[in-house]
Parts: sequence; C-alpha cells; structure tokens
Amino acid sequence: MEVGFLTACMGKRSVEEVVAFAGMEGFAKLELSIGHVDLDGLAAGGAAVEKLKELLAAHKVGLSSLAAYANVLDPDPSAREKNRADLKKAIAAAKNMGVSIVCTIGGLPPPGMSKADAIRNLSAPYFRETAKYAADAGVRIAFENWFATVLENLELWKLMFDLVPEPNVGLNFDPSHLDWMGIDYLAAVTEFRDRIFHTHAKDTEVKEEVLRRVGCNHRGWWRYVIPGYGRIRWGEYIARLRSIKYDGVLSVEHEDGTFTPEAGLRAAMAFLRPFTAG
Repeated sequence: MEVGFLTACMGKRSVEEVVAFAGMEGFAKLELSIGHVDLDGLAAGGAAVEKLKELLAAHKVGLSSLAAYANVLDPDPSAREKNRADLKKAIAAAKNMGVSIVCTIGGLPPPGMSKADAIRNLSAPYFRETAKYAADAGVRIAFENWFATVLENLELWKLMFDLVPEPNVGLNFDPSHLDWMGIDYLAAVTEFRDRIFHTHAKDTEVKEEVLRRVGCNHRGWWRYVIPGYGRIRWGEYIARLRSIKYDGVLSVEHEDGTFTPEAGLRAAMAFLRPFTAG
C-alpha cells in the first residue's frame, strides 16, 4: 500500500504548491480535487493534460484518483445539472490522465425523501447510466460513505449495489464515518470486498463525557481527526484490507481542525508509513 492524500484540505494552495509538497513529504499519490485543476482543459485533453503530467512527473507523485464530491441529487435543477456535468468531465479527465478511479458521493437525499427512496428513485437510475459512460472510459466510480449521503449504513450500501450491479461502481471506503455510528468497519471490509476501490485514511475521536451528557442524537460528541489521534484500530483495519488483496492508496482526508493542512498531513504520514512497509 501507499500513502496519499485528498487535496481539498489544501484548497487555498495552487496545484503546483500541492504537488511540490506531496513530493517533498514522500506522499506517493494524490486524490486530486477537481477544484485544484483546469477541469474543462483536462476533460478536453491536450495541453492541460500534458502540463499536469509534467508537473507530477517532476515531483515523482502519482494520482490515485480524481475527486468530484458535489451533490448530483441537488434539489436545485441548475446546481444538479452543473454537478452532474462536472462528474462527467471528471471521468473524461481521468481517462485523459490515465487515472482509473473517480471518487464521488452517491448524493444527498432531497428534503422529505428517505435515503432508501432517494437511492431507488434518483441515485441508482442516475449512476446506472453514469456507470456505462465511465466504463467506456475505463474508469471506476468510488463512493465515499459519508453518513449524510444516501450511503449512510451497510443496508443502504447493499441496496445501492443491488440496484447498480455494474462492476465499475464501488466504494472509497472511509472507516471514520462508520465507527462513531457503531457500525463494524472491519466486517464491512470483508462483506464489500469486491466494491472497495479506494480508501480514506481518517480517524474518529469520541468524547465519551459529552456523549454521556447529550446522548447520541446530538452532535459535538465526536469529531474527525488525523489517523492515530482517534480510536480506529489501524493495524487491524490495514490487515483486513490486506486480507482482501487491497493494495491501493491510504488517502488521508484531513478534516482535523487542530492541525494546519501541512502539519496534519505530516503527522498522518508519520503514523501511517510503518503500516505500509512491505
């Protein structure tokens, strides 16, 4: 396995600065947010593609995926169409860059609609169609299992994959979203082994004293932290990934407000690097 990171945490830095930092700090791969690139240029091919390839090669950094996390189920028609167009461009850009994965989300349920109904009526029909477009480009679609989306829990994952059985649709598996909800992320790795295309490395801190005071229906008793600063059992988690023959990236998703972007990524690398040896 290799350690990489999602570039969204460095949104105020140029892509040149982000790639240079990654190379200097020993990150092998980037999960490159479409906000960091000339998406139209990459989708069209040509000079924008060659320029980015040259930048990456100069710093000996690769791409694990392109990341397009906008809501393709947005209730506002204009926003929805833009987000869907951007995802399609991201798939075209991935093809042109020689990247095999685009990370996204399954969409947020519109107001008044359950997550299961949103999958049945909105997300699954859209992604069945998009999967065909991606397959023609040689690209796989990986959903991050962010709890706010339609893929909150394992029953909803099963529903999505039952309705979207295409083999190029799967997961950007993030254990941090499962842990605080009490879902067994190790068992989930085994159950959905054929759908895990990419992984996020993010940890969860649970503040037990706050939980005991406000209860699980309130917020503020958990937060996302740098790997090693929470309660994810990383040795067991990575061993479980190895057991299913996953040999891709551990992509750090830095959402820990106690670290600057650079300091958090360095801390994550220092913690994760020993797990990836061999």
